[in-house]
Amino acid sequence: MNRLTWALADGWTVTRREVTHWTANPGQLVAGLLFPVMVLLLFAYLLGGGIAVPGGDYREFLMPGMFAMTMVFGLEGTFTAIANDVTKGVTDRFRSLPMASSAVVSGRAAADMLTTVLSLTVLIVSGLAVGWSARNGFGDALAAVGLLLWLRFALLWAGIWLGLKIRNPEAVMALQILVWPIGFLSNAITSPATMPGWLGVIADWNPLSSTAAAARELFGNPGWANDTWAAAHALELALAWPLVITAIFAPLSVRAYRNLSR
Repeated sequence: MNRLTWALADGWTVTRREVTHWTANPGQLVAGLLFPVMVLLLFAYLLGGGIAVPGGDYREFLMPGMFAMTMVFGLEGTFTAIANDVTKGVTDRFRSLPMASSAVVSGRAAADMLTTVLSLTVLIVSGLAVGWSARNGFGDALAAVGLLLWLRFALLWAGIWLGLKIRNPEAVMALQILVWPIGFLSNAITSPATMPGWLGVIADWNPLSSTAAAARELFGNPGWANDTWAAAHALELALAWPLVITAIFAPLSVRAYRNLSR
């Protein structure tokens, strides 16, 4: 219990370090919170009018997809922050201190989850402002938010592993660019049925698509009519995909952290 208590205390210290960065540089936090809102407004008012959706209300359809895309785009912030700490030697300084070896990883994860909750809250309020609503009641809406955070938690581990493996700014920039196709190659914005066959299959099985479709169902918002197995079992896949991602990348992250200086 003593070891667990100290590990939690050390992790919270690393989390507070990140929170201190927010207060010292609030502009970066505000920009990160407002960017998804800007993308929302872009699709809701400029691009969405040309996209036909079930029920005819593109904003009702769009919001769950935007929530899921925000979870994926948060991956950029995770691996960028981790890579910067590794490159600047901050991580090595942490490793030299008498602190729990899990603290750097757990502290980063907690800080990113706090950021995610803030970002999701801002986006939900923005959605309500543009006319979106959750139609199935508070319980189902809360379950949908839980699924979104579950996806973000899983992607945290992928981001931590990537950040520990990246060693130069050029690689960070390349990875930031590659995150966008992952977000858009899904059912978040448009139907996979409109894509070429092989591309539609990839979009159907994208973990983001499962979470977006399950969130639409729980929020009571319209979704695409799709007869594929992945679409019919979106809720199950929305639970399973993050579990698989965590099972793969959490051990890889721990191993990469332990072998960082080798």
